[in-house]
Amino acid sequence: MIAAVSEPGIDAELVARYRRDPELFTDVHDRYYRDIYRYVAGRLDTQIAEDITAETFLLAFDQRDRFDPELGSLRPWLFGFATNLIARHRRKETRRYRALARLGPEPVVEGHENRVVTSVAAQRMQPHLARALAALSGGERDVLLLVALGQLSYDEIAQALGIAVGTVGSRLSRARTKMLALIDKEMIRG
Repeated sequence: MIAAVSEPGIDAELVARYRRDPELFTDVHDRYYRDIYRYVAGRLDTQIAEDITAETFLLAFDQRDRFDPELGSLRPWLFGFATNLIARHRRKETRRYRALARLGPEPVVEGHENRVVTSVAAQRMQPHLARALAALSGGERDVLLLVALGQLSYDEIAQALGIAVGTVGSRLSRARTKMLALIDKEMIRG
């Protein structure tokens, strides 16, 4: 699955068209829905992801006149809405990661050897990864997951979160360092 890439010319054309005819905002929805949904679903469960994704596009539609193509493209603008909506659910997200960390790995179902090995490795890592994600600050988690799940560039993340590109880099660096240290510590203990 390939993520839609923002192209200033295409975005500017979409903006011009939906400003003339608001019903054409569906083109923005059709172009970016999958990317936003995949990002939100990676951060929250799929039922909430559908709601948050829908709310993202509703907010973007309501604020469509505020979008300035001179400041950036539609994709990070939409990811900004999604990230802010996720922030409202941050407590629930943190509780979810802590609960996953307590569960431990699920029993492996018999099957093809490679699938089993991959499944076992992923299940063993899940609680460690969940604990490490829960230990990050909200800003560090946002940046890390926008890179990992949203596949956004540093510039796009900066635009989405309304922070400097340098801040993106430092948060990502701190998040990676913490994740490695916490996962290494967990693996040694576990």
